[in-house]
Amino acid sequence: MGFIFLTQTGVGFLGNFSLLCLYNFTLFTRRHFRPTDLILNQLVLANSIVLLSKGVPQTLASLGWKHFLNDRRCKLVFYFYRVSTGVSFSTLCLFNGFQAIKLNPGICRWISLKTRSLQCIGSCCLLCWTLHLLINAFLPLVVKGPLNKENLSADGSHGYCFWSIGGSHSTLHSILYFSPDLMSLVLTVWASGSMVFLLHRHKQQVQHIHSHVCSPRPSHEVRATCTILILTSSFVSFYSIYSVLTMWMTLAANRGQWVMSSSVLVASCFPALSPFVLLINDTRVSQFLSHCRVRTNCVS
Repeated sequence: MGFIFLTQTGVGFLGNFSLLCLYNFTLFTRRHFRPTDLILNQLVLANSIVLLSKGVPQTLASLGWKHFLNDRRCKLVFYFYRVSTGVSFSTLCLFNGFQAIKLNPGICRWISLKTRSLQCIGSCCLLCWTLHLLINAFLPLVVKGPLNKENLSADGSHGYCFWSIGGSHSTLHSILYFSPDLMSLVLTVWASGSMVFLLHRHKQQVQHIHSHVCSPRPSHEVRATCTILILTSSFVSFYSIYSVLTMWMTLAANRGQWVMSSSVLVASCFPALSPFVLLINDTRVSQFLSHCRVRTNCVS
């Protein structure tokens, strides 16, 4: 499993780093800048932290390094993992909501005007980080490390750290742990469904125009719909599987090592794969590659 974790973390971090370079370049130079770049820049930053805080320790644990983190580092790593995971989910929800309001300003005229302001978008991004930093403040109280023979019976472990929740507080901690992600899941599905419906209706309205234009490339509506469907379906699928495995790890008396490894692998799938979905469907990337191809042909 160590090689799988290493490959997933390396490939995912490469994709997120490429997007970080693209979005920061457009943000600072204002060339081909889009308001959504600020939101997506936060998404790939959060995904990068998820991969570093989860993929790297799990890779080392799978390779046999069991005591490379002390108690303080375990708390810090797990805290940043949960914060970045929550920010990633909330940012995807924010991105879908922004697109839904942009496509249908009738949802709320006041919010539609506010979403055009970069200051408003930046405030929403900052709010995401602040909320998840506060919501996950209890984690350092329940996460401990390193894992040893005395605490193998703890409530849950990740191969290098473990957590133990008292019976009187287990319900409250479970609500704090899962409720933000579930809220993001519901809002993301709603916003994505609204966008798909609006784009489909718009495509039907202009279908007679596109039928007379012979273009080898898919229309903007088709590309946008595919991006929304892929991101949302992968988000829902991976998070659903991860939630089932996490509850199994928490409630099952005899949890196997494969359950823990599978949950980590699934949890890192969305941060590792989503940047490539965004890269493939970003027209600026295809234009840049076409420009490089033309220059190469001219030189040769």
